[in-house]
Amino acid sequence: MSAIVADPQAFLRGLFDAAVAAVSPAVCVPLHLPPPPRGRTVVIGAGKAAAAMAAAVEAHWPADKPLSGMVVTRYGHGAATSRIEVVEAAHPVPDAAGEQAATRMFELLRGLTADDLVLCLISGGGSSLLALPAAGLTLADKQAVNRALLKSGANIHEMNCVRKHLSAIKGGRLALACSPARVVTLGISDIPGDDASVIASGPTVADPTTREEALAILAKYRIDVAPHVRARLESPECETPKPGDKRLANCETHVIATAQQALQAAATYARQHGVTPLVLGDSIEGESRDIAYMHAAIARQVAHHDEPAAKPCVILSGGETTVTVRGDGRGGRAAEFLLALASVLDADKLGAWALACDTDGIDGTEDNAGAWFGPDVKQRAAERRIASADFLARNDGYSFFAALDRLIVTGPTRTNVNDFRAIYLPA
Repeated sequence: MSAIVADPQAFLRGLFDAAVAAVSPAVCVPLHLPPPPRGRTVVIGAGKAAAAMAAAVEAHWPADKPLSGMVVTRYGHGAATSRIEVVEAAHPVPDAAGEQAATRMFELLRGLTADDLVLCLISGGGSSLLALPAAGLTLADKQAVNRALLKSGANIHEMNCVRKHLSAIKGGRLALACSPARVVTLGISDIPGDDASVIASGPTVADPTTREEALAILAKYRIDVAPHVRARLESPECETPKPGDKRLANCETHVIATAQQALQAAATYARQHGVTPLVLGDSIEGESRDIAYMHAAIARQVAHHDEPAAKPCVILSGGETTVTVRGDGRGGRAAEFLLALASVLDADKLGAWALACDTDGIDGTEDNAGAWFGPDVKQRAAERRIASADFLARNDGYSFFAALDRLIVTGPTRTNVNDFRAIYLPA
C-alpha cells in the first residue's frame, strides 16, 4: 500500500466510480428478490434506476415463472429488457408520457389475487416520472407546482410532501390498487435518512405527512398556486393512507442501496490507496454554497492541524443539498457546491483537489455528472479572465467548469443515491 497518490485526478474519479458501483442495481437487486409466488408476478416501478432494476430482476428470475409489468425511467436512462416493459418520461418536471404510464400502470394491476405478487422497483426521480394528478387537477397544474418547488430551495422531504397530496398515485395510493396481492417494494434511496415513504414520494408506502403540512410548505416558500390547487389541499379528500392503515397490511418495503453504502465503498478505495477517509455524513442537507463553506473549513483544519484526521486525507460526504435559484446560469447542486468551494478554499495553498458529482450521472438538468478541480483552479480561471464569484452570483457552475475543461461526463449511471463529494488533501 502506497501513501502517495501519483495521480490525484484519477484518484478522485476512482472514488466516485467505486461509490457508484457499490449501489448498482446489478449488485443490490438480486440479494433482495422475494421467492416467486404461486400466481403471477407483476413488476411496476419508477425512477432513474428503474430500468436497470428491472433488468436485474429479469436476469435472476426463474425462466419458468410468470413475470410481466412496466417501469418508468427518465429519458436516456433505459435498459434492455424482454419481459418487463420500460417506458421513458421527463424529469424533473413531469410530462404527458409519465402521466400516460401511470394510468397504464393502474390497468396492469387489475384482477390480481391473493396468490399474486407485485414487485415495486423504486428509486429517485420517480416522483416526476410517475405523474398522475389527483381528481380535479391537470398535468399543467402539477408541472407548475413542481417548477416552483424546484426553484424555491425546498428540500426533497418538503417537495414530496406537497407532491403526494396532489397525486392520485403517490403516498401509498398505488399500493391500494394492488390489493389483495402481496406487495414487495425494493428502493434505492436518494433521500437523506433513507425514509422509504419519501423515495419517489412512496407510491406503495404509508405516508406520515399531512395536507396541513403541504399547505405550510407552500406558505414557507411563498409559493402561489391556483385557487383550485389550494382547494384540493384544503380538502380532506386529498389525504393519503397513513401508517397502520389495514389496507396496506400486505405491503413490505426494503431499502436496498443507500448513500452510506456508496460512501463506505469510496472509503475502502481510499484506504487501499493509503489515504485516510473522513466521512462527514450520508445525509447532509442545506444550501449547496453553505455546505461548501462548511467543507472548506474542515479541509483547512485537516490541512493546517491534521484534525480531525491526518493527511493524506480525503473528506467524503453525501446527502442532498439544495440551490435557491438567484440567476439564470446553468448547473445543478454539484456544480454549485464545487464553485462555492473553489471560491473560498485556497486550493493552491493547501494543494487541495475536489470533486462533486450526482450519482445518477446528471447534475441538475445538464449533461454532466458534476465537476472537479485541482490546486491550479484559480490560475486557470485567471488565464481565462473569469471570476468564480461572478458565476456563483448567477448560479452558473456548469459554465465555469466547462470553461476550465473540468466537467465530469459519465452519462446515466442508472442508479441514484444522490450527492457525492470528495476533497483530497495530500501529505
